[in-house]
Amino acid sequence: MKISLKNKKALVGGSSKGLGYAVGKQLAICGAQVTFVSRNEDLLKKNILELEKITGVKHNYLLVDYNDSGKYKKIIKDFFKKNSVDILINNTQGPAAGDVFSVEEKDYQKSFDLLFKNTINTTNEAIRGMKKNKWGRIINMTSVSVKEPLAYLALSNTIRSAVTSWGKTMSIESGKFNINVNNILTGFFDTERLTQLNKEKSEKFNVNIEDVFDKMREMVPLKRIGDPDEFGYLVAFLVSDYANYINGVNIPIDGGLLKSM
Repeated sequence: MKISLKNKKALVGGSSKGLGYAVGKQLAICGAQVTFVSRNEDLLKKNILELEKITGVKHNYLLVDYNDSGKYKKIIKDFFKKNSVDILINNTQGPAAGDVFSVEEKDYQKSFDLLFKNTINTTNEAIRGMKKNKWGRIINMTSVSVKEPLAYLALSNTIRSAVTSWGKTMSIESGKFNINVNNILTGFFDTERLTQLNKEKSEKFNVNIEDVFDKMREMVPLKRIGDPDEFGYLVAFLVSDYANYINGVNIPIDGGLLKSM
């Protein structure tokens, strides 16, 4: 099975590094023209130059700060005045770690703006062109913690649950336009984000960071942390024509971490 996304245009959020970049890279390798979105311009420039050499396709980037949702809304609106996309990958950096007793109301609001408002505003702009073209793919990158909450990620658990529920609701409304909306529930992947979270845990509990990683690997039935490219492979399949009949689902990619059905 060969996935071809030739002549498709994709917008990939949070894609200067980590899972976002892994997704953008796979979409580009499959033939899509990708607009990478992030606040790190140096990394964005470096990444698209590397991928242009590999793919022979000219890619683009959009410089944003997801932490300023008001400014972000304006930037994304201006982008879609001149552009349309076939594939939208909703992804941002995660909110700060913390348990329910250490976060405050303002933290929830900040996380809501970061994860939920930005996702809604991006999708509302992107979906108009998809409706016109009668074809679209929207992927929301959420977390396994929406099914089995992680105690140290109260903000992420809560707001990503809202994004996941919204995505399911959107899929019911968008299907008649041949626009598929799916959620990917992310497990443990080898990214800077995971390393930072584990570093914070190691400092909090005064343990070696490698011990934190070892315990995390032990939780996963496959006994390892995921490779970001493996995440990219799943997304490439879901936005391809091979997944035309997959809509409104929550797909875990976690090595079997989730114990629930």
